[in-house]
Amino acid sequence: MVNKILFITLSNIGDVILTLPVLDSLRKKFPEAKVTVICGARARGIFEGNPDIQRLIVYEKRSSLRENIKLLIFLWKERFEAVVDLRNSFFGVLLAARYKTSFYTRIPKDVKHAKDRHLYKIGRILKGLHAAEAGKSLHFSGASREKVDSLLKEGGIGQSDKFIVISAGARSHTKRWPKERFVELIKRLSKELPVKIVLVGDKNDEPTNEYIAQNTGALNLGAKTSLSELGYLIKRAGLLVTNDSAALHLASYLNVSVVAVFGITSDAKYGPWSEHSFVVKKEISCRPCQKAQCRFGTLECIFLVKTEDVFRAVKEIFTSKSQEPRARSRDNFKRILIARTDRIGDVLLSTPVIKALRDRFPQSYIAMMVSPYAKDIVAGNPYLDKVIVLDKEGKHKGWFRSVKLVRELKKEKFDLALILHPASRVHLLTFLSGIPRRIGYDRKLGFLLTDAIKHTKQLGEKHESEYNLDLLRYLGIEAKDRSLFMPVRIDSEKWVQGFFKQEAVNETDRLLALNPAASCPSKIWPVERFAQAADRLAQKYGFKILVISSAKDYKLADNLIKHMHSAAINLAGKTSITQLAGILKRCQLFISNDSGPVHIACAVGTPVISIFARNQAGLSPKRWGPVGARDRILHKAACIECLAHNCQKGFACLKAISVEDVISAADSILKV
Repeated sequence: MVNKILFITLSNIGDVILTLPVLDSLRKKFPEAKVTVICGARARGIFEGNPDIQRLIVYEKRSSLRENIKLLIFLWKERFEAVVDLRNSFFGVLLAARYKTSFYTRIPKDVKHAKDRHLYKIGRILKGLHAAEAGKSLHFSGASREKVDSLLKEGGIGQSDKFIVISAGARSHTKRWPKERFVELIKRLSKELPVKIVLVGDKNDEPTNEYIAQNTGALNLGAKTSLSELGYLIKRAGLLVTNDSAALHLASYLNVSVVAVFGITSDAKYGPWSEHSFVVKKEISCRPCQKAQCRFGTLECIFLVKTEDVFRAVKEIFTSKSQEPRARSRDNFKRILIARTDRIGDVLLSTPVIKALRDRFPQSYIAMMVSPYAKDIVAGNPYLDKVIVLDKEGKHKGWFRSVKLVRELKKEKFDLALILHPASRVHLLTFLSGIPRRIGYDRKLGFLLTDAIKHTKQLGEKHESEYNLDLLRYLGIEAKDRSLFMPVRIDSEKWVQGFFKQEAVNETDRLLALNPAASCPSKIWPVERFAQAADRLAQKYGFKILVISSAKDYKLADNLIKHMHSAAINLAGKTSITQLAGILKRCQLFISNDSGPVHIACAVGTPVISIFARNQAGLSPKRWGPVGARDRILHKAACIECLAHNCQKGFACLKAISVEDVISAADSILKV
């Protein structure tokens, strides 16, 4: 039987909260025992007013020797039967007790979390110690509840209102996610969820909280609550978004859902332990370094965490009705490389893979390797952490120069490479860089893969985007969202606005875009027919006409305009990929040969009429057609056997598509 317990805890608030499960377990095993707590000054608010604590002693590190001796004598006279010293202080060493923690307790390596390490220490001296109900050692007085309720009411939050608590501060600047990202997060949460936001923190966090509040309208309760009041506030909210901070441990102790952003510190040791919690992090090779300063001076580990990453975690917890922990993948890939080094349309059709991987592995570091001309397709994609460019015609030309890229890939320490399009160079690069799992198709040095899937794309049995997703299905991952994604940069949007102003294109004007070009002559519909269709649609629907193409197809675009009676703006070679996306986003209709811009239009939501020619399964609209609900495909197979570029019939398949076919397709889109 134990009647008197001395519990010596730590100084920092977060560290003290991590020791509370030990105190709860002690009180559960010895409910009649009188408990004396020694803690640092900053943590006194955790224990003050708690009727289950008989005596609270606030220990000052700078106490004189005389004061320390006086305290030791007092504690000696108390004759404690259990001394639990989690601070490893001289009190624990000098005091005698029936049960006493040891300074030299060796903790197994598999006991990683700080909370569990503390519990292991006490479990070594008291057998049969069981976990107690969460939050028992934190007392919420009636006055605390009334104060918090009053503060919320004054801020426009009633008893029935849903709100999220955000703690944007941390003791160290190396643990702080940028305040600008918190602003972005709050704006998105307020827009997409029926929720209000409450900011918390201490006096040191006030500059950050004031900045966030001014830019979002969030209720700022920073430095307005005691620790117990903060606990009640978090408990009432039911969800905390935070950095690695004391608030994180407070919410965990109360078993409140937590979304925590981690950088240099170890989430395995200091992460949230409540039942429903998410750690948002990026598994770059140097984290967790657990250093006071970033050795590179960049804090890349925390700056790589995007608003989208945190928003996804918050939304999943907030909108979950069952509140069951998220299902885990059978594999746990921390660093993933997606490779697709062919054309822009092909890369765009790969974007559902990026989002599906992010949904399944929200904390993983995901990079994508693309060709230089496809970089803008994925640069700015919120589900990617990095874009790697394979410039086989430039700085990586030749196998010798590729060695430099191998070194770069080795440094990234990827544990999975997903190669969506078979390419000998990519297979060799990923093999030489030592990526342990390499999944792709069994062509072009496919024997270098660890998992080679049979290549049947040439049969055209499904859409290219589905072939991409087949590699995910091989991993047991099914994409929930198959829509294409094309980021349009703000500077590109501004360029489009300036260009339209220069060309006297108004917001109310209806725009028709034409693309007369394609990657080969067998895909190019006659420009004369393009011109006739454009003239008729301009007259019928009042369109202003834009002609787009690459710089090398300028003559083709110019020839189209010369055949038209209507005025047209020639954009051939004048736009970047993202500028083109901004242009197409503004259009009501896009008519194009089978080419990359078709998929850009799909990604930005512009309806497309796509013209196909050759009668080959691998090049068919079934495999390469636009995927939008309002899109139309024109394809008339004129030959039983296609000779491709060696066509002897003057590409009769293209000539079989009439101007009337295009007008009819346009009517079916525009008259809906």
